[in-house]
Amino acid sequence: MNKKKTIYLAGPLFSHAELDYNRKLKDLLLRKGFSVFLPQEDAEDTINEREKLNQECIFNKCVEGVDGSDIVVAVLDGVDVDSGTAWEIGYAYAKEKPVIGVRTDFRSLSDGIVNLMVEMAIVSLAKNEDELLKIIEKFR
Repeated sequence: MNKKKTIYLAGPLFSHAELDYNRKLKDLLLRKGFSVFLPQEDAEDTINEREKLNQECIFNKCVEGVDGSDIVVAVLDGVDVDSGTAWEIGYAYAKEKPVIGVRTDFRSLSDGIVNLMVEMAIVSLAKNEDELLKIIEKFR
């Protein structure tokens, strides 16, 4: 029997829209049979925890989340990639974990889709949720 693969879902989590989109992606991935680590839920990365200055705990849980994952899915929307997401991508790359980017934002940089360092660290880029689900099947 194959072990269920774990996905670390990296992305910005500072607006209601970002939080909702992250939950939508998590639900899609769960329905495909993956386990999903979502920092906004699994690392207690909430406004209340930040107000308690519990940042070291949040950081450590996110590092453990990447360490315990098989794959990282990173939301790359926005004019520039969220700085925390960029760090998670770099950390996953250093740990030799495949990173799949999701970019639904049609804006691009003049020389590429996202920052060069981020673009070179990802193994595949999906333009929408359907593409992500097709790509993720290759990593079962």
